[in-house]
Amino acid sequence: MTLYSLLDLVPVTEGGSVAQSLAHAADLAAHAEALGFHRYWVAEHHGMTGIASAATAVVIAHVGHATKHIRIGAGGIMLPNSAPLQIAEQFGTLDALFPGRIDLGLGRAPGSDQRVAHALRRNLNSDANEFPRDVVELQSYFADDGRTGITATPGAGAKPEMWILGSSLFGAQLAAMLGLPYAFASHFAPDALDQALDIYRRDFRPSPTLAKPYAMAGFNVFAADTREEAELLASSQQQQFVALRTGNPGRMKPPVPGYRASLPPQHAAILDHALSASAIGTRDDVARGIAAFVARTGVDELMLTSAVYDHQARRHSIALAAEAMQGMKLAA
Repeated sequence: MTLYSLLDLVPVTEGGSVAQSLAHAADLAAHAEALGFHRYWVAEHHGMTGIASAATAVVIAHVGHATKHIRIGAGGIMLPNSAPLQIAEQFGTLDALFPGRIDLGLGRAPGSDQRVAHALRRNLNSDANEFPRDVVELQSYFADDGRTGITATPGAGAKPEMWILGSSLFGAQLAAMLGLPYAFASHFAPDALDQALDIYRRDFRPSPTLAKPYAMAGFNVFAADTREEAELLASSQQQQFVALRTGNPGRMKPPVPGYRASLPPQHAAILDHALSASAIGTRDDVARGIAAFVARTGVDELMLTSAVYDHQARRHSIALAAEAMQGMKLAA
């Protein structure tokens, strides 16, 4: 049985505000909980006017107070931006506030450009290649095993569910070596998905955390009552991808009829490649797309994302996606 969860980038729309985006995040998390989603994740991005989740731990606390039982967390925290002790304290605090509900997905990308990374860290001496060491140090703070000589407070004894995230083979190798669950960012970087899953499953070493491999993959859904409406809704995310890949990121734009057909061939190719792990259409269309993706990858869990400009249309999109997932369970 494939579980389904939700990734929310907390988009800031044209004409909207950060306050509105954060209010929508809390509402969407509660809506996802009612629909049977297993987790709700936000992600660390910096210096991006279209994403309101830079203070990731604060946003998680915000949605935690709006929900009761759904798992909440980061997908993910970009560990090179912070000292492991800081993350232990932040997620130790979250674990104390919402015990048994906190996820901590860890990535080694900066989540920003070099200029923003410098503003965050003041220097760029930290090396993303030190990521495995930082993950182990973070585990040590939570375990309070004395290896660091420091007791993280909060943090010591906390039990957030730790994940390794990736869009290349590196994360798969590390997750396998440490015996941690693994999430692949196929919703925007699908190239290495199949190879990464193969490596993770082949090389997995059981750990006190996990006895056997557990893999998740990202998948975009744009669902509506008609295919035409779903295609229109998807155009906002399509505009964001093209803007990002061509060096012009910004706030989420309203949907544009016929947007995909209006693109020059090189931009259309960028879009089709980046969003290849997607389903656009009615509930039945989405169900078929998800079923094919799960059959191909064998993932244990799907991290769905549905970046839609209008909040009510977004609520409806994820409701249809949940119905699609539930229908697959009944048919299984």
